[in-house]
Amino acid sequence: MTYSQLSPKRAGKILNAPKRSNFILKAIRRTLEHRAEWLYLLLNEAEKKGIKWEDIGYPAIRACGNMHGRELVRSGGTNSFKGLKKELFTIPARMVFEMKILESSDNILFIDFGYCPLVAAWQKLGCTDQEIGRLCDIAMEGDRGIAESYGGKMALGGTIAKGYQSCQIRFTI
Repeated sequence: MTYSQLSPKRAGKILNAPKRSNFILKAIRRTLEHRAEWLYLLLNEAEKKGIKWEDIGYPAIRACGNMHGRELVRSGGTNSFKGLKKELFTIPARMVFEMKILESSDNILFIDFGYCPLVAAWQKLGCTDQEIGRLCDIAMEGDRGIAESYGGKMALGGTIAKGYQSCQIRFTI
């Protein structure tokens, strides 16, 4: 099934264009878009069966975040947010999502994301801005689960999915 078979081209208020792009970044972003397509299609099928996106999406994605968070803590050997930055928010990841690390310490990690491949996928699928906002919040449950594994919390400020220029992600203990 192609994007054009799913829905007509959409017109929304969300602006999400990468500032940097090359063959490698495009290839990596495409793999992330593929994950976003899965999320949308799975939630859409669940909704057809009478299950609300939020009822299935939040717990499943939180469980995934917890699982990955525990592995990141193990592989990094620390539950410091400096360790999270080193293990998850690597230079390649920063390039793909056009991240800016604003503050990093053992107890705080503040990051702004300037581009989101997941939002790009949902836009290509023809999702409405409202659907993209819901999908984004569900997807961010994974980061909330990762923060939980580090003994902290993740707060989400403005997001690209809600029309902001960046996603403001704040990890704190």
